[in-house]
Amino acid sequence: MPKRKHLLFACLILSVVCSACEQAYTPKPRGYFQINFPERKYKTFDAPGYPYTFEYPEYAQIIKDTSFFGDKPENPYWINIDFPSLNGKIYLSYKIIGQGQNNLRKLIDDAFKMTYKHTYKADYIDENAIATPNNVYGTFYAVGGNAASARQFFVTDSSSHFLRGALYFDATPNADSLAPVNKFLEQDMRKLVESLHWR
Repeated sequence: MPKRKHLLFACLILSVVCSACEQAYTPKPRGYFQINFPERKYKTFDAPGYPYTFEYPEYAQIIKDTSFFGDKPENPYWINIDFPSLNGKIYLSYKIIGQGQNNLRKLIDDAFKMTYKHTYKADYIDENAIATPNNVYGTFYAVGGNAASARQFFVTDSSSHFLRGALYFDATPNADSLAPVNKFLEQDMRKLVESLHWR
């Protein structure tokens, strides 16, 4: 019997000692990599023959868009502004008002529909009117949540030119991790619109 008491006492002491060694688990908050943004400096896109000019960042590259969902773009003025260090692109599609089925009302409706396709993933969509002294009018969209494109716009002179822009990243949409980059590039998109001139 005393042996049994000693064994029971030893087990009790061992369990107390073992439980004292365990550390309480505290979950750590999710973290994201720090992003070092480049210094803002702009240059002018003024390629011969293009019906528009604008300013864009020196840390971006202009790439001619040669494919629209496997088809050829409807005119040669579609370009992408590539941000290799930020893994993002602004896709710019240009349309001539009145050419084919491109009446102004339809182009605006199409731009609206393309933005609002993101509503199933969006927390909100803010619309801001655009009007510059350069005869540039339109709407800038900020799409909240895990939408594929969080910043978009369309602009026009209401008679000849229509330009739509959408920012996409080569990454799975995540509003939290992409928020600083979206905010940073939104300023560049607004600079593009403010400096836009039709030709």
